[in-house]
Amino acid sequence: RQAVTKDTFRQYRILGKGGFGEVCACQVRATGKMYACKKLEKKRIKKRKGEAMALNEKQILEKVNSRFVVRVPLSWGAGGLGGPVLMAGAGVQVSLAYAYETKDALCLVLTIMNGGDLKFHIYNMGNPGFEDERVVFYAAEICCGLQHLHQEGIVYR
Repeated sequence: RQAVTKDTFRQYRILGKGGFGEVCACQVRATGKMYACKKLEKKRIKKRKGEAMALNEKQILEKVNSRFVVRVPLSWGAGGLGGPVLMAGAGVQVSLAYAYETKDALCLVLTIMNGGDLKFHIYNMGNPGFEDERVVFYAAEICCGLQHLHQEGIVYR
């Protein structure tokens, strides 16, 4: 088994930016499989005293295994806590595939999620909002995600 480093992956376009760094698409050179690489910049983590949150996020991602908990936030914001984000209607389970560090960043490589987040769909699928049936369905998926987190001993904010 080879060590995972930045050279294990080809880096592609940036998918998003956050308070601690950015998320970009990446591909495993050996297999061609696509992932999302969340790069947490060490300087930003240290400046914001986010060491415990970064470690907590990695540990939660290693533990969570539910199709209803599908991605992590790009940043924790001003005073928020790290952890998974509940996402309804995605149908794609996101989990931590690899983790490695470089001189400047902690890198979490996650299953890539196609299709955007729920907020995107609310505002970009014709008229803003959803039909009642879709709202009920998404609410049920979010409840399932919360149930899974609580079963794992994770309290979601």
